[in-house]
Amino acid sequence: MIEKIQKRDGRVITFVPEKITRAIFLAASAVAKEDGGEADYEMAERLTDQVTGYINSVYKRTVPSVEQVQDAVVRVLIETGHAKTSEAYILYRSERTRVRNLRTRLMKSIEEITFSDAKDSDMKRDNANIDGNTAMGTMLQYGSAVSKEYCLSQVINPKYAKMHEAGDIHIHDLDFMNMGTLTCCQIDLDKLFHGGFSTGHGFLREPQDISSYAALAAIAVQSNQNDQHGGQSIPAFDFYLAKGVAKTFRKLYINNLQKATELIAGKTTDIKDMVKRVEGLTKKKPTLDMDYEFLDALNEELKKELNISDETVKNMNTFTYKEARNETDKATYQAMEGFIHNLNTMHSRAGAQVPFSSINFGTDTSVEGRMLMKNLLLAQEAGLGNGETPIFPILIFKVKEGVNYNPGDPNYDLFQLSIRVSAKRLFPNFVFVDAPYNLQYYDPNDFTTEIATMGCRTRVFANVNGKATPVGRGNNSFTTINLPRLGIKHGVVGKKGFFDKSAFFQELDEELELVISQLMERGGIQSGKRVKNFPFLMGQGVWLESENLDWDDTLEEVVKHGTFSVGFIGLAECLVALIGEHHGESEAAQELGLEIIGYMRQKCDEATDKFKLNFTVIATPAEGLSGRFTRIDKKKYGEIRGVTDREYYTNSNHVPVYYPISAYDKINKEAPYHELTNAGHIAYVELDGDPIKNLDAFEAVVRHMKESGVGYGSINHPVDRDPICGFSGVIDDNICPKCGRDENKSSVKFDRIRRITGYLVGTLDRFNDGKAAEERERLKHNVYESQSSK
Repeated sequence: MIEKIQKRDGRVITFVPEKITRAIFLAASAVAKEDGGEADYEMAERLTDQVTGYINSVYKRTVPSVEQVQDAVVRVLIETGHAKTSEAYILYRSERTRVRNLRTRLMKSIEEITFSDAKDSDMKRDNANIDGNTAMGTMLQYGSAVSKEYCLSQVINPKYAKMHEAGDIHIHDLDFMNMGTLTCCQIDLDKLFHGGFSTGHGFLREPQDISSYAALAAIAVQSNQNDQHGGQSIPAFDFYLAKGVAKTFRKLYINNLQKATELIAGKTTDIKDMVKRVEGLTKKKPTLDMDYEFLDALNEELKKELNISDETVKNMNTFTYKEARNETDKATYQAMEGFIHNLNTMHSRAGAQVPFSSINFGTDTSVEGRMLMKNLLLAQEAGLGNGETPIFPILIFKVKEGVNYNPGDPNYDLFQLSIRVSAKRLFPNFVFVDAPYNLQYYDPNDFTTEIATMGCRTRVFANVNGKATPVGRGNNSFTTINLPRLGIKHGVVGKKGFFDKSAFFQELDEELELVISQLMERGGIQSGKRVKNFPFLMGQGVWLESENLDWDDTLEEVVKHGTFSVGFIGLAECLVALIGEHHGESEAAQELGLEIIGYMRQKCDEATDKFKLNFTVIATPAEGLSGRFTRIDKKKYGEIRGVTDREYYTNSNHVPVYYPISAYDKINKEAPYHELTNAGHIAYVELDGDPIKNLDAFEAVVRHMKESGVGYGSINHPVDRDPICGFSGVIDDNICPKCGRDENKSSVKFDRIRRITGYLVGTLDRFNDGKAAEERERLKHNVYESQSSK
């Protein structure tokens, strides 16, 4: 009689027939449930006896394996007329194998997180904003690893899990799925600050000066990140915080007018009360752009109250305005400096990260808004305490003709300043309001209709369930399709040896349908959560219309304002696999690339109409995904030249970073995809050398982006720093140009800050292997030749 069996890991254990009985009974129960009946446990026991008899006859003097026992169960079930039960048993067996593999993978992940150094572990560098060597970073990764495996095995539909595991699709932020968090949000500071708000640990009063406006803006970003798995952005930083500048000026104007009455007029009176009276009479306030109706009325009050001459009043006015403006300007700079320092030092998510933060600005033409933007840019240019380039927030300058783009525009000087700061500090990036797909929503009298983007590239605008605006909205979730794999299966490099266009689009269509249904499943989880699960995002009314919900209400009516996005990666490799060349190499490939992404957009538009949810296409920002698909496909299909022969697939619709092409031609090739990718996109080029030495060339690239129809763009260039002497700039040949220190002869290495996917997330040693390889292979366009190559 059989007494032992061998497990998959080689261990030999006692044979327990009751386990076979239970498995047969569960399979029979599944069949009976479909037929409206019940399974018979005694029948399962009799079948087990037959299985045992068969095993004893076949494996008389050996120890059978678990797989051999399971094969015996299937054989007996089929031979005894229980074919349906055998099918259910096979499915049960397959699912058990999948869950077991998940557990094994989880234990391997935990082992790697525990015992590997971040420099040796791609997993621990999956998110470059997390230091995988710290205690809190390790704990965050433990939670992520466990949550991912739980969601794959217990939460999502098994067919979606299998597609994800196989590398056909990638479900982003899978570790947050069961929590029901949303990806990102554009925070409406006007609504949040009005009357004050709570962080859950205390109530904060409405801010009354620029310092408190800036401090509370940073706190809002930090608090919001604890309720979401993605980034936080402020869509109109200039318009929102200009109010803080105005309040500061009014306060300082009153203080300095009080001084002027004593110093110049030699008399004392309650100036604060006088100003209030005049404000009540004129319905005006003292502002940087002083209103003459208010000023005339105030002058009359001063002359009457103090019995002074017109000349004395004039001297008082000159002194008061000049001092108040200078002090306001200084206070605004300090507030912006504090804002940037806060967002690079304050922690979120159990202390493991600084907040992923972005701010959009550039179009407020008020004196207060202009002062705010000037000082924000100057604070960014100055850097952090030791001259370091700030990692966050991502500054995004809104470019708009008639506002800041041409000489004579009211904010043209700020556009010029943004060029200089970006050339030194990598930021700001540039978002282009005049791109047709952005301009169609633009109302010059309503800043909430201006495009605002997340630093990574996520764009939210059209809304099938309400007003088209980015404010108070964000992306709910997104899932990426592995385009190169479809190319391999249906193109010239595959078994067919030719491009089977019909089969390619048919399978793409099937995957799009699957991803849309998967996003809806995730949306159901998100909608079923309650306000109390997101005490800041929903409880403080940050998300659009969430202020109308009670603490225990579910979120169906607000989640519908967000977007569900279908992403893609590796269009270039897909085209090479399909027809032998990518879109940087031929117009035929470009036409096919636009047809593919256009088809994805069409399917999302159809889903939007059908389900009344905002389905959109995103040019995937592929930080964590950059190497995963490639590793899987290389193992599955081998090394294919131009497709799987590198450590990464090309980001979204970009021309491959290593392909020799001018900066201007690269922009021309990538720009048309921005109209199709309504959930987000970015165009960037890589410059070598120090662009601060050739600002005209730098500006020419930005202008070419705008004129080519790019929606969002940035210019990459080296930003290096010697932590010993403090030099910040470009360090060539590992020698500091300031102090002459040789990095190769020192244990202290240079900081080499680089941008990935729109976000700048740190130094090269924090990038995963795929992104590090992509950065190494980027074609560097000569900064001095940029204009001539146009």
